[in-house]
Amino acid sequence: MRPSITALLRRASEQWQRTRPVHPDTDAALKRRWHDLPDAARTDAQLLGRRTVGCEGTHGVFPRCNLACTPCYHAKEAQRVRTDGDHTVAQVDAQMGYLRSVRGTGQHAQLIGGEVSLLSAEDHARTLEVMRAHGRKPISMTHGDFDYHYLQSLALRPDGGRRFASLRMAGHFDSLMLGRRAVPRPQGEGELHGERRRFVAMFERLAAEHSVAFDLAHNMTVTPGNVGEVAEVTRAVMGMGYGMASFQPAAHVGNPARWREDYRPLDIDAVWEQIEAGAGTQLPWAHLQMGDPRCNRSAYGLIADGRWFAWLEDRDARDLRARDLFLAAFGGTDFDRPPVVRTAAILRVASRHPAIVPAAAGWALRFTRRVGLRRLLRGRPRAMTFVVHAFMDADVVRPAWEAMQRGEVAEDPETRAAQERLQACSYVMAHPQENRTVPACVQHSVLDPEENTELLQLLPMHAGA
Repeated sequence: MRPSITALLRRASEQWQRTRPVHPDTDAALKRRWHDLPDAARTDAQLLGRRTVGCEGTHGVFPRCNLACTPCYHAKEAQRVRTDGDHTVAQVDAQMGYLRSVRGTGQHAQLIGGEVSLLSAEDHARTLEVMRAHGRKPISMTHGDFDYHYLQSLALRPDGGRRFASLRMAGHFDSLMLGRRAVPRPQGEGELHGERRRFVAMFERLAAEHSVAFDLAHNMTVTPGNVGEVAEVTRAVMGMGYGMASFQPAAHVGNPARWREDYRPLDIDAVWEQIEAGAGTQLPWAHLQMGDPRCNRSAYGLIADGRWFAWLEDRDARDLRARDLFLAAFGGTDFDRPPVVRTAAILRVASRHPAIVPAAAGWALRFTRRVGLRRLLRGRPRAMTFVVHAFMDADVVRPAWEAMQRGEVAEDPETRAAQERLQACSYVMAHPQENRTVPACVQHSVLDPEENTELLQLLPMHAGA
């Protein structure tokens, strides 16, 4: 039986909707995010409100961890809260559903709390499936101290079939973390390189045995005690298969008993200089900004034959024009789609913005010359991003947030600066019951202690746990 005209039209309409570059809900969310940014943040380099609405994270879902970090941003009550799979799935479902309703589709979301691998592999998988169902791109945040069997059980169904075609995880490794099985009390960052490699090797094995692709990030907390080792970690991680190396200067937040050294804030420039020393090159960042530069600094590029190259040359006016044309034409286009759908979306953009075609061709030629054709073909090229996330101290965040809740602009310069950073925050968490999102700094500095106290009543540890 031949399909009716109505059926054919309906199918054509569905395909047209699938290949639209940006979902209308996402486009509306981008416009709102741009409008809500402080004036100083609305620059040509700004990605918030143009390319993305920012990252998202979970809270109150599994606050307990089985390592002892010094420092630790969790409130002291977190360790006495039981990890419960059904609670996690229900809370993540509510939070992601709300984020979908106010921030559109295709946003990156961290499954974060205490330690995610304290969830059973089945509960972990259920949670990732819920996040994906709400149009999120989940990444599980972990200390990585689990075995291959756990990873395999996460990726595969009980019958052995693939549950996920790809997995994204961020492994946190630094010498401030105590209790790791292989290196319980590391005396320096170099002692953890074996664990960093082991983490990647598990995913390489999963890909070889079951064709599950992976995208891995490496996280490291930085204090005055280990800042001098950031360069060494950067060099090591570049050769291990991670796609991102992220460094977080420790903020004075969470359990004060976990601070075991003299505390002083680290300047973001000092950390960045160490990363550049390890990378062996300058890492341009000011031409692509996510939120406030006092909070975030990122260098996007590619490693080929052991060397790192920026996607865009920040001192080349032609590359900056290509950036402007790309952001204007593609906006929040989601490229993580099936090849045919992605190609159709790109063609739709090119048809409306034909100037993007010669700009892209010119950029590709310049990039190839900069890297070298031989290196691109034979140097095993892969994307590599370097990031610094500088969170704020709790005693700065609290007065700034309280004033914002009253609709006040602080007169104190430090508090006012904190308010500007909170307004431009690129990492938020959802509170569906209050119909709002909050910056991560507010969650950890202001809301976590009370939230964990409530969870302690709801999910007390069982005797002997």
